[in-house]
Amino acid sequence: MADSSRPLRIVLAEDSVLLREGLVRLFDEAGFESAGAFGDADALLAAIDSLAPDVAVLDVRMPPTFRDEGVRAAIELRRRHPKLGILLLSQYVEGTYAHELLSSGEGGMGYLLKDRVASLDELEDAVARVSAGGTVLDPLVVKELLSRRGDPLAALTPREREVLGLMAEGRTNAGIAEALFIGVGAVEKNVTAIFQKLGLEDSGTDHRRVLAVLAWLQR
Repeated sequence: MADSSRPLRIVLAEDSVLLREGLVRLFDEAGFESAGAFGDADALLAAIDSLAPDVAVLDVRMPPTFRDEGVRAAIELRRRHPKLGILLLSQYVEGTYAHELLSSGEGGMGYLLKDRVASLDELEDAVARVSAGGTVLDPLVVKELLSRRGDPLAALTPREREVLGLMAEGRTNAGIAEALFIGVGAVEKNVTAIFQKLGLEDSGTDHRRVLAVLAWLQR
């Protein structure tokens, strides 16, 4: 977790020059410190040890093959720097890559579609969450992960499915209540029912709750 007395230090790997420069400007506007911006994953990996960042933001597809370089780099970064927050950006919903990134069940991970970077608030919130050890998933990625586990979800009511999807996005009970226009008490009842039906115990903290849901999805 970063020292709250100083700005979060961000490193970025994105092959598009325009998007890379735009993200750096967004980080600056959000009050973050840009520690380095690179055009490919190898350059980031070569420099990471000297930069001491709090969060690494990486495109999923980068040179040379434009397939999964960002995911491979994220896994290596986490191996070398276990406390480093990781936020992957993608043009498309790629559930396989999200599953691979999150398979360890650890926090400090995020996966957003690039359309989200158009919102400074969304990006700032995502960076802050992964820096603090939380998990951030784009709603479309959550939908993709949930769709892979159809049978185990059969016991859940439609409302419980909605709540589970929002839980996996990293929403608090209050945030879920606001999104669904219901009371916090109703959300708490749904959360309790979800954990009972899925055989999961509520750990008492939001990001651990998300990780528990993700661990079940990946079993």
